[in-house]
Amino acid sequence: MGLDLINGIPAHVLLVHAVVVLTPLTALALILCAALPSVMRRFGPALPALALVSLISVPLTTDSGEWLERHVDSNELVRKHTELGDGLTPWVIALFLAATAVWWFYRRAAHRTLGTRESSNGVVATPVRIAAAVLSLVIGVGAVVQVYRIGDSGAKAAWHDSYSATAHPDHS
Repeated sequence: MGLDLINGIPAHVLLVHAVVVLTPLTALALILCAALPSVMRRFGPALPALALVSLISVPLTTDSGEWLERHVDSNELVRKHTELGDGLTPWVIALFLAATAVWWFYRRAAHRTLGTRESSNGVVATPVRIAAAVLSLVIGVGAVVQVYRIGDSGAKAAWHDSYSATAHPDHS
């Protein structure tokens, strides 16, 4: 039994906003933290925490979407949206793992330089940082593109044949 209704409204239409905001925000934070040590220094453990909240929001939203799917007319648009929605989980898992790894490597480098006179301020070696930035970019862009595709298909499923391109005469 999941979170199906909130004040009589299908929970999915409310929870989806968390995914739409948190996933791109996590992707952007990950890319910036992986590429710029100064940003990582400011984020600290907030980066993997943000990724964890994003990760938790996806199965909650997916579960509530599966409940909603059983309560609406089935058509090709709904099925496509459901199929695309199932594809987001691997992306947010990758975001979480990458965010945790970037934070961990930065933290490890910062602790290593504490006992020395180096002035690197916890900067991870350049090849590792470049690899992390490229990987973070791939994962981040992939996750954001998947969120866009899911949202677009969901909007089409929800709004097809539900409006008119011209204003109703009573509302002009």
